[in-house]
Amino acid sequence: MTGFLSDVVQYRGLFQMIAVLGIGGTFQMGFQISSITYMSQHVKTFINETWLERYGYSIHQDNLLFLWSITVSIFGIGGLLGSSASRYLTVKYGKKKCLLCNNLLMIVAASVMGCSKLARSFEMILIGRFMCGISTGLCVPLHHQYVGEISPRKLRGFANSTSSFFWSLGKAVGQISGQRELLGSQSLWPMLIASCGLPALLQLVTLPFFPESPPYLLMHKEDQEGCIKAIRQLWGEGHHQADIDDIMKEKATMKNTKILSVVELMKEPASRWQLYMIVILTATVQLCGINAIYFYTFEVLQAAGFDERMISYMTLSLGLSELLATVVCSSIIERLGRKVLLRGGYWIMSSLLAALTLTLSLQDWYFWMPYCSLCLIVFVVVVFGVGPSGATVAIRAEIFKLSCRPPAFVISSVVNHLGVFVIGTTFPFIVERLKHFCFLIFMGVLFTSGIFIHLFLPETNGKSVMEITEEFNKLNFKKKYIPTTPNHVTEDYTFCTRL
Repeated sequence: MTGFLSDVVQYRGLFQMIAVLGIGGTFQMGFQISSITYMSQHVKTFINETWLERYGYSIHQDNLLFLWSITVSIFGIGGLLGSSASRYLTVKYGKKKCLLCNNLLMIVAASVMGCSKLARSFEMILIGRFMCGISTGLCVPLHHQYVGEISPRKLRGFANSTSSFFWSLGKAVGQISGQRELLGSQSLWPMLIASCGLPALLQLVTLPFFPESPPYLLMHKEDQEGCIKAIRQLWGEGHHQADIDDIMKEKATMKNTKILSVVELMKEPASRWQLYMIVILTATVQLCGINAIYFYTFEVLQAAGFDERMISYMTLSLGLSELLATVVCSSIIERLGRKVLLRGGYWIMSSLLAALTLTLSLQDWYFWMPYCSLCLIVFVVVVFGVGPSGATVAIRAEIFKLSCRPPAFVISSVVNHLGVFVIGTTFPFIVERLKHFCFLIFMGVLFTSGIFIHLFLPETNGKSVMEITEEFNKLNFKKKYIPTTPNHVTEDYTFCTRL
């Protein structure tokens, strides 16, 4: 406890910046995903009323469903564009400037959507959702990269796992705000849809007081003094020579290396297995069954005889359970390591989904079976939050060198948004055909991914980027592998060991 409190005091600048990055980063993504559910009926009613005012007749039901589906899916299209542009903008302008400008875009989008009801224009919601998609598509990969680069080695796992915490926090805040007693009412839904501008405004005001990431300042700006100042501001006074050495070693290897493009990264033999890992981890998050879990919660609780009004609050409890689980993940990730949390989490979730399939099959046989299903649903959400949710983010931020990170996060974000789009369009048909047996598909994906992680993913806990790269080189080059990590820094440099 004493060591923890001393770290809080010493690294208070780092913890403050993590909060600022999170509230304008993955928090926005989680909020957008959850809040849209609570305004669906109100937006559909608004579209119908607007159509009636303009044309004198109500919109056809099929056209209404089409406009609503476009309203939801256009967010993913904007996300694809934003994530695709993140590599170019990051290299050209730096992460801090990109995030500041991105907040302006989100504030404009929130203003457009918030004024839609007053202007009697549902098209403004479409435009705003598209702009929100671009903004979140850009800020999420920037958030992941930024947090990973400002953290010392001993706190890197904790810092990276906070991305999943803010994601879950955004989902929980969206669920709470969307309750009919708060902003989810017929009269207040424009405020709910526009409230995404508040986190953006908060980050816009506070981020200028924090520095650009130290590795970026040293490697791309050649600003050694700025790097030292940033480290002092974020990490406080203390011995940080080991982390400085890591930055210098990476700088030495990048002396004649530019930031790779997406195509160049995909062609790079030295990054082949890192790309395999990031694609598999990102795809597994989409195919792990969490979306199916949230979908079936309402049916299970309804079958158990709970009142529909009570079901809304019990569904909210799932989001809060995931939020608390991510807090636990942040506290144990440095002790257990990333590989254990991923592998164990996948296999435990796989077993729970098998049991959930059984209880759902027997739901009509015994009166107490729905309660068993509810318990299993809660366990799946908690295991996901404790293990794969935070560990996936940490791995993605740790396995790539700085020259590869921007295009790697572009690929990860594109895979993630494509997964959201594919699952969103195919999942209803999968559920309709297979019912609760759809969990068997997710169970197979989780079990297979766990085996893959067990066999091929090196543990990254407590290792520098260069050490992790050496581990992957054994897979990338196999028998041709020759250790290349220098035993000493190849450039002369002068740093004080105590800042």
